[in-house]
Amino acid sequence: MVGFTTKKIDSLTLGERMKKIRNEHRLSIQDVSKSTKIQAKYLEYLEEGEYSKLPADVYVKGFLRSYAINMGLNEAALIKQFEREKGIHRNIKKTDEPTKSNKPIKSSGFVVTPKLIIVTSVMVVSLASFLYLYKEVDSFVSTPRLAILTPSDGATADGSSVHVAGVAEKDAMVSINDQAVLVNEKGEFSEDVGLKNGLNTIIVKARNRFNKQATQSISVNAHIAEAVDNNSQPVQIDPQQEQITNDGSATPFTIEVSVNPDPTWLSIEADGNLVYSGVLLPGSNQTFSAQQMVSVASGKGNETFVKVNGKDMGAVSSEPGSVRDIQFNASGKIKK
Repeated sequence: MVGFTTKKIDSLTLGERMKKIRNEHRLSIQDVSKSTKIQAKYLEYLEEGEYSKLPADVYVKGFLRSYAINMGLNEAALIKQFEREKGIHRNIKKTDEPTKSNKPIKSSGFVVTPKLIIVTSVMVVSLASFLYLYKEVDSFVSTPRLAILTPSDGATADGSSVHVAGVAEKDAMVSINDQAVLVNEKGEFSEDVGLKNGLNTIIVKARNRFNKQATQSISVNAHIAEAVDNNSQPVQIDPQQEQITNDGSATPFTIEVSVNPDPTWLSIEADGNLVYSGVLLPGSNQTFSAQQMVSVASGKGNETFVKVNGKDMGAVSSEPGSVRDIQFNASGKIKK
C-alpha cells in the first residue's frame, strides 16, 4: 500500500502575512509605522488588501523594501506577491465592469437640442478651467512630493560612498547635500554620495516651479577601513610634485571642480578615497580637500575645469572624450 503525505500550502495573502508577522512580533500598527517610516494608514491598507487606496506602485515598493528590512524578510518576495495580487484585483475589476453595462437601457423623452449642446459645452469648459486652476493653486500652496527609497534612515555603509535613490515631483529641482542631481521624466533620481568615517547626514531637497520646497534628511553610519601597505614599503613621492612643510608632512590643499556647458559624469578620489561619483550639472561645483593628491576622472575632459587653492588650472584635458586619473596636488596638475 502506497502511503501519502499531506503538505500544507501557504495560502496567506500579503496583508494576512504582514498582519501575522506583526502579531508574532507583538507590534501595533503604530510601532511598525514608527520603525519603518511608513504612514500607519498605508500599513492598514496593505494588511486589509485595499490596494485601490494605496499611492503609486513606486511608493508601495519602497514601503515594502523598508518593511522587509525592518522585519528581516525577503523584499523581492514581498514585492512579487504585491504585484501578483494587485494584478488579480485589476483583472477582477475588469471582469465586473461588463456586468454593470448589461442593464437594460430605459428610454425617456430626453431630447438633445442645439441650446443644450451649447450649455453643456460651456459647463464642460468651465469645469475643466476650474480643475486646471485648482491644480495650479494646489501646486502653488503645497510642497512638492519627495520620497527617499534608499538608503533607509540609520543605515550602515561599509565604504566611502552610498547610493541614494528616490522619487520627487515631476519637473522639480532636486539636490543632495546642496548638489543638484538629474531627475528623469518619472521624477526618479539617484546619485552616489561620498561619506566620511562615522555619522553622516544626507539632506535631500526638492523645489517645484512655484519655489515651494520639501526637505528630507537621513543618517548613515560609515565604516571606512584605512588602507594598509602590505609590503610595508614607503611610498616614494616626487619632490617636484609635492609641497612639504617644515615638519615633513604634506601641505593640505583644496580643489574645486566644475563643468560647462553640459552635465558631466565625474569620479573624484582624495588621497586614495572615493569622495564623489555622479553627474555634475553646469553652474554647480564641488570642492574637496586633500593632504597629498586628488585624482579626477571625467566623461568629458575638455568640459571639466579645476581650480587648486583658488588658482585656475583650466580644463583637465584639451581633447573631447573621457579621461581618467588626472592628478593634482598643492602645486597644480601632476605631469606623468
